[in-house]
Amino acid sequence: MPDSRGAEPPDTTDLDRLRSAASGCHGCALYQDATQTVFGEGTPEAKILVVGEQPGDKEDLAGEPFVGPAGKLLDRAFEEAGFDRRSLYVTNAVKHFKFKRDERGKRRIHQKPGRTEVVACRPWLLAELRAVRPDLVLLLGATAAQSLLGPKFRLTAHRGEPVDAPDDVADLVPSAVATVHPSAVLRAPDRDEAYAAFVADLKAAGKTLK
Repeated sequence: MPDSRGAEPPDTTDLDRLRSAASGCHGCALYQDATQTVFGEGTPEAKILVVGEQPGDKEDLAGEPFVGPAGKLLDRAFEEAGFDRRSLYVTNAVKHFKFKRDERGKRRIHQKPGRTEVVACRPWLLAELRAVRPDLVLLLGATAAQSLLGPKFRLTAHRGEPVDAPDDVADLVPSAVATVHPSAVLRAPDRDEAYAAFVADLKAAGKTLK
């Protein structure tokens, strides 16, 4: 069961200290089945902070964000859109992998995080924002977008366009752009079309910094 141990980040902007503290977070029940906490990675001086949904199977095992199939697609899209991933800070709204087992009990199948889990993990995301202080927050998918912009935010209505953050996080999110999660591109019936639209969104996001 979730408990209060490690559920609140320490009062620091040191990302290494935050990462170490997050490794012991029991703020929701996801830590019980996940291999480890998957904290964000990247440069503390990043102008762009990228937020995904949650780690997947590959990320859970590696302890790093966006290293699986969706991460490889994201890296390719970043390159085409003119982003250097080494200059970014990449993280997830939820830091533990939520999954169910297949019928044979072997394959781990991704499960969308619930609102309770997103809210439980939100202090860690806010701590990362305080540490990095980006000029732009790029939100990948509805879960990521709603984690900062509120549960009423609709990705389909505001995809690829700059949006204002709510007052409670406005000082941490000076500008935000939301688009689909790269895993949605992988699942799309016309992957080429979905990928082109995704890259276009990334390019539009980049222009907000110029």
